[in-house]
Amino acid sequence: MGTDSTSRVTVRDGSWGFFWFLAYIGAAIYFVSVSDGSFWGVILGLLQAIVWPVYVVYHVLVLLGA
Repeated sequence: MGTDSTSRVTVRDGSWGFFWFLAYIGAAIYFVSVSDGSFWGVILGLLQAIVWPVYVVYHVLVLLGA
């Protein structure tokens, strides 16, 4: 007869997901607030909130002279 075995997998990535969610919400609030308030301005603000880390990395590299 065969034996049934079970294994348990623990994933500990939940806290970083929550951090990135909060960062997105904060960036979305910022970019939407500085937009002109039109529909496409708000959509552009939400898209910018998705890629805000790219802006940060770019400006850090410019400051470092890379």
